[in-house]
Parts: sequence; C-alpha cells; structure tokens
Amino acid sequence: MIDTRLAPYAALILRVSMGLLFIAHGLYLKVFVFGMAGTVGFFGSIGYPPSFAWLVMLAETLGGIALVLGFHTRLVSLALVPIMLGALMVHLPNGWLFSAPNGGFEYPLFWTAALLVQAMLGGGAHALTGEVGLPASAAAPGAPAAQAAR
Repeated sequence: MIDTRLAPYAALILRVSMGLLFIAHGLYLKVFVFGMAGTVGFFGSIGYPPSFAWLVMLAETLGGIALVLGFHTRLVSLALVPIMLGALMVHLPNGWLFSAPNGGFEYPLFWTAALLVQAMLGGGAHALTGEVGLPASAAAPGAPAAQAAR
C-alpha cells in the first residue's frame, strides 16, 4: 500500500538526488573533468556522432536543473531516458557490474528505471510546476482525488 502522506516526499528525494547526479555528470564530469574536447573525442571513439557530446552534456545539465527545481518533472524524466539508453548501449558489452573495466551496465540500467519511476510519480513535494495532462486522481490510482492531489 502506498502511503499517500509520504509519497510526495519520496518523489522529492528521488527527483532532487537524480537532478544533482545529472548536473554532476553533465557539467562537472563532461565539462570540467574530461573537458568538452575529451568528451567529444570519446563520443566519436565509441561510434556516436561527436556532436552528440554537446547534446548529452546540455540535456544532462539542464535536465538535472529542471529535476532539482521540479520543472515539468514527468516530461524531463522521460526526455532523459534516451540519454540513459544510449549510455546503456555503450556499457552493455562490458558486463553487468559497473566496476568492470570500462563500466558495466548496472548503473545506466538502474538510472533508466529510476527515471521511469520518477515519470510515473511526478514531481512530488515542492515541485516548481504541476504536471501537464494528468488529472489529480491519476497520481494515485484508486485513491480519492483529494488525497492524490496532496
């Protein structure tokens, strides 16, 4: 049974933690650690168009900021899924464990699942914007609309 009193705060914790990780991965890792030249070179070396490095960096950074703020959380979460599927495809040949040489696929797979959960939950507590296209009762199937809107 879902505790409708705490579920919005669970969504908040998931949203903010993923947002901070996306910012760290997009801005800090790609820009400050590897440098964009290194990131562009890496993308080219794994068979992706080098220009995708810029798209991924921007998507991760701006998507992370949007998640932290709770700005259209469902849409942003779904928009980040293809980024994680691309990472999953890169790490798939390396095996399951992320501690494997060149990183396994467990981390991008988990992150993809977490994004899908966030998309289903919505922004939760303290989100900047409400969710578009879903009635309040859709937030918790079977729950009264007044409870689900809390």
